[in-house]
Amino acid sequence: MAYITLSKNNFFYNLDIISKLTYGKDKVALVLKDNAYGHGLLEVAQMAHEYGITKAVVRSNAEAKLIEEYFEYILVLADVPKNASTKIRYTINDIKTIKNFPKDTLVELKVNTGMNRNGIEINELNEALTLIRTRGLHLEAMFTHHASADELDGVYEVQKELFSKLKSKVPNHLRFHSCNSAALFREKRFDEDMVRVGIAAYGCLEMPEELSKTKLKPVLSVYAKKISSRKLKRGQKVGYGLTFEAEEACSVSNYDFGYGDGFIRMCSHIHTTPNNTKIAGRISMDNSSFLSEEDELLIFNDARIVADEASTISYEVLTSLKAQLPRKIV
Repeated sequence: MAYITLSKNNFFYNLDIISKLTYGKDKVALVLKDNAYGHGLLEVAQMAHEYGITKAVVRSNAEAKLIEEYFEYILVLADVPKNASTKIRYTINDIKTIKNFPKDTLVELKVNTGMNRNGIEINELNEALTLIRTRGLHLEAMFTHHASADELDGVYEVQKELFSKLKSKVPNHLRFHSCNSAALFREKRFDEDMVRVGIAAYGCLEMPEELSKTKLKPVLSVYAKKISSRKLKRGQKVGYGLTFEAEEACSVSNYDFGYGDGFIRMCSHIHTTPNNTKIAGRISMDNSSFLSEEDELLIFNDARIVADEASTISYEVLTSLKAQLPRKIV
């Protein structure tokens, strides 16, 4: 069966860089939503705990419960609790949902500063604060999310300035956080209470050259095992639609990793492994053919390269990897 390896050395290397930018591990909240960006929720939680990360960000209650033992603080981005917790915080994304939170829930208020996705509107701030008090919720923090911190379009600066002005309109005991991975790497001197770092920790952050400060190392690699091999004569074809044609006599093998496992089909015909082994024909549901006779093949070790081939982003490549694929920390 195809499997995934996770480089602990690379993960810790990336966290060293991030911790240096935040002036300490205590301000790093590792984003673990969607199976830790495809890396494996429990595997990454264990490594983060070993490194000394005490904060995590997840999508749902289910994710929070699975990793609760590894962290002192967990922020849930898109769920509502059934019962109050002393460790898990919940995001208020819409003023209308405040009534759904049980009394004594620890909450963080998300404010829309221009992304126009989740978060209360700025003109709803006072009303939201009143409703939170009336409901008996414990407000700990206010935060926002940047729409294009990884782009040079001027929006990052506008959102940052707006959020800075909002801080003076709320109780001064609150914590504040706005930086995602890209925003952290843009800051000349990080001065918030926390950073929500995801893709940078996994080594696949992409930013314009003018903003890039350092080289991060990808954590995840995918390997596949050979199912079968055969010799092709010149002119013989391979796979669905017979879209690959051998230009000369060659060996082709089929490996147990396909789009059903998360190998994006757009890479058909164009993907080449890190060892320069070329793909042969269309990626199938459960397998893919390569010009190789190796018993085991490294399919990719940098999601950014695959993303470029598939005209997408590394986030999609990573989160497409199915949870049933074995993951090994190396």
